[in-house]
Amino acid sequence: MRALLFDVTRCLGCDACTAACCEANGLPEPKAEDLCDRQFTVLRKAAGQGGDLNCRRMCMHCLEPACVSACPVGSLRKTAAGPVVYDADTCMGCRYCMQACPFQVPRYEWTSPAPRVRKCSFCSDRLAEGKPNACAEACPAEASICGERGQLLKEARARLAAQPGGYVPKIYGEHEVGGTSVLVLSPVPFGQLGLPEGLPGEPLPALTHAALAAVPTVAGGSAVLLTALWWLTGRKARVARAERSRFSGGESRP
Repeated sequence: MRALLFDVTRCLGCDACTAACCEANGLPEPKAEDLCDRQFTVLRKAAGQGGDLNCRRMCMHCLEPACVSACPVGSLRKTAAGPVVYDADTCMGCRYCMQACPFQVPRYEWTSPAPRVRKCSFCSDRLAEGKPNACAEACPAEASICGERGQLLKEARARLAAQPGGYVPKIYGEHEVGGTSVLVLSPVPFGQLGLPEGLPGEPLPALTHAALAAVPTVAGGSAVLLTALWWLTGRKARVARAERSRFSGGESRP
């Protein structure tokens, strides 16, 4: 499975990655400060001890994507090669994917007469041709590199071991929500880069399925309880009617 390793310490902030992304996707020149329907990756500024740092913001291409699980018509799917791809022709515009994404990545073409969900495709067409992601190919400092996920994890661990004081001792994306195809190394806490911290290690679809699996049990238990209450209420009414009928027939109370 293909992946991308982004090393914050190596990023020059030159925006070559954002320009390459726009060119590869036929988008306008990069101007946005955050993801939008016309820009699929941006560089965010963060304060570091040696000056400003730059962190890329893009689709993380989760190994078990919540957006794919949430889509009721299968417009999003995770490919074996790594990318999470989108089919606009089958999309019904429900935007459940936007609600489900733990990284708040997908954007919607609100002003378009035929709106689509928009996000990074991980250059799936380039990967199919054996080429690296456009952003990684354009990076002059190799702050973004493309490769097999297992090899990139090894490379990331080697960098952490070589400079134990230069990085937060963690590879972001290795375990978050079950793992992602975009991995990040940083010298500052990932929250300072705008990356959500405290995410579960389990894939979000697994958590959803566990919750939904309990629904039949809960519903069944509720049905039994309501049936019992209905029977008890009905029995009380029948007993009351019988009592009224008995005494109205001439019997006297003791």
